[in-house]
Amino acid sequence: MAEKPMDLEERSAVFAIDVRSFVRKLPRTISNIEDVKQLVRASGSVAANCIEADEALGEKDRVMKFRTCRKEAKESQLWLRLVYTAGNTGIEETQRQLRQEAHELKLIFSSIVKKLE
Repeated sequence: MAEKPMDLEERSAVFAIDVRSFVRKLPRTISNIEDVKQLVRASGSVAANCIEADEALGEKDRVMKFRTCRKEAKESQLWLRLVYTAGNTGIEETQRQLRQEAHELKLIFSSIVKKLE
């Protein structure tokens, strides 16, 4: 998670990839198993809907896809907050960075939606 890609499709895809790397390091608890499923889905949905927004059929479709991106980024923030790290400082730092990236993506998508409306 060094330098952030400038292309939004790439940045959202890198976020989804980084989330998948992160969850492999988490302790396997009952709650983490369930929360990780949601986190993986939400982070992947950010990237998938970003691609769909770029290929939208019209402006209304594009706005809806970017709204979905924003919603899924917010959801990713929640699941990142809820996962259990067992006090591992390395994992917690990655968790913090991913939460920050989800927040930044949410702000970017909010800005796009405002401009398109």
